[in-house]
Amino acid sequence: MNRRDFIAFGGSTLLQTGATLPSITDPTILLAAAPRASEHSSPNILMIMADQLRMDCVGAYGNKAIRTPNLDRIAREGIRFQNAYTCTPSCTPARSALMTGLGPWKHGMLGMTNMATNPYPVEKAAAMAAAGYYTISIGKNHYYPITNPHGYHHLISDEHCSYWFHNDGEAKAQSAEERCDYESWFWSQVPDKDPHATGLGWNDQPSKPFVYPEELHATHWTGTTAVRFLQQYERKEPFFLKVSFIRPHSPYDPPERFLKMYEDAALPEAQAGGWASRYEPRSSNRDDLWHGKLSKEEIRRSRQGYYGSVSFVDEQVGRILVALEQRNMLDDTLIVFFSDHGDMLGDQNLWRKTYAYEPSAHIPLLLRPAARMGLGRPGQVVENPVEIRDLLPTFLDAAGAPIPPNLDGKSLLHLVRSGGDDWRRYIDLEHNVCYNVTNHWNALTDGKWKYIFHAFNGEEQLFDLQHDPRELIDLAPEQTHGEILGAWRERLIEHLKERGEDWVRDGKLLVRKQSMMLSPNFPGYEPLKVE
Repeated sequence: MNRRDFIAFGGSTLLQTGATLPSITDPTILLAAAPRASEHSSPNILMIMADQLRMDCVGAYGNKAIRTPNLDRIAREGIRFQNAYTCTPSCTPARSALMTGLGPWKHGMLGMTNMATNPYPVEKAAAMAAAGYYTISIGKNHYYPITNPHGYHHLISDEHCSYWFHNDGEAKAQSAEERCDYESWFWSQVPDKDPHATGLGWNDQPSKPFVYPEELHATHWTGTTAVRFLQQYERKEPFFLKVSFIRPHSPYDPPERFLKMYEDAALPEAQAGGWASRYEPRSSNRDDLWHGKLSKEEIRRSRQGYYGSVSFVDEQVGRILVALEQRNMLDDTLIVFFSDHGDMLGDQNLWRKTYAYEPSAHIPLLLRPAARMGLGRPGQVVENPVEIRDLLPTFLDAAGAPIPPNLDGKSLLHLVRSGGDDWRRYIDLEHNVCYNVTNHWNALTDGKWKYIFHAFNGEEQLFDLQHDPRELIDLAPEQTHGEILGAWRERLIEHLKERGEDWVRDGKLLVRKQSMMLSPNFPGYEPLKVE
């Protein structure tokens, strides 16, 4: 079956002439074959990710307002990683860490730019295929170009490409190569409709309800396509299935029923430390501002749409779990759920992502092991600092395949089995210039403390996350914390010194006012020519 054939059964056949999509429990859409447990020697692997989902917007992490029963189930039946971070908190560099098992210097992306077109020596999907898995990706990848499979047997994409071809309410003409599969399917259902009729831009702060039936929403399409794959999977090899939701990333446009779900909910209000007063003025009058103190009403409306988008994703995760149960595959499948980065939602008077602060860099990471894996009791909580780079080694470990020694990441399965005796003490974070030259930093955290070095002017920040998880009090100026500050500074110096004298000189961190988006390790890297 070729790629377009799969899209046909996973996409355009889902809604015939605008008919309502049957529920997952409708017997007319279940497989005729009797459900059976997997006969594979290795577990199936299901990797589910959301885009721009902050850690504290999952119920299992303590949020009493958010409704995420299916994610909470994964945590309850599996393992919750309390201190999971994304090393470079924006879409493409985070996904490069996912693809390669490398940190930013090694995979070469230090900020938000196009992912590599040339292959890395080790890439996730190709490595899993070599380990005997049938690999398929459904949803967002952010690959460049979007049709680059990077080792997947099948790639079914939702990149919302037409946002980049959209201007003043008019969608510009696109070639077939520029359309993602979701949008092609959308237009196959409603050829005369604008997928952006809600009127919200890609990074806009306001929220509005989706204007079409919710079966036409990208979140529903991704969930349904994943369900169809699971219902019809009959290959001999185990599957490696990536399901990547493009929400809750803005636009905050869930169906109306999800907005109403939070209409009267006691949503947490945005918080900002005194140090964040610099971000109170609006960065622009546009809806896609990156900083600005908005009214409580505006912030709440953003959060209502965001919370609704999270719960919509959670509902699709529930449908996927039911599909696994109906095939007797659930306990034979390793499930990992995480996000690429978070969303500030007005905290510290900031919006969007790319920051070192918790709402941007701290992500949920849940793992439900296959029954055969013997990882101990359900409901475990792991405190060690982990990162997206750890997922590729984890998947290879689960497959019984060798883990290349040059990877920066380490297997989470090893962490759980060993109790963390040989685990890293802290994780590195960074982001090159984005939005403004002042937003340029490196950081370290162990989940208890966080040290940030702002590269533009050399400013330092220190936060005690155990006693100040909202990062309201910057301890760097306090003389009483000078010793702790110095210790974390030395750790960052040690981490960065391999990069050369543009980063560390004479044992000191250097101010870097110029952008350096790529490291020399980026595939196809060419240094800038100085004339």
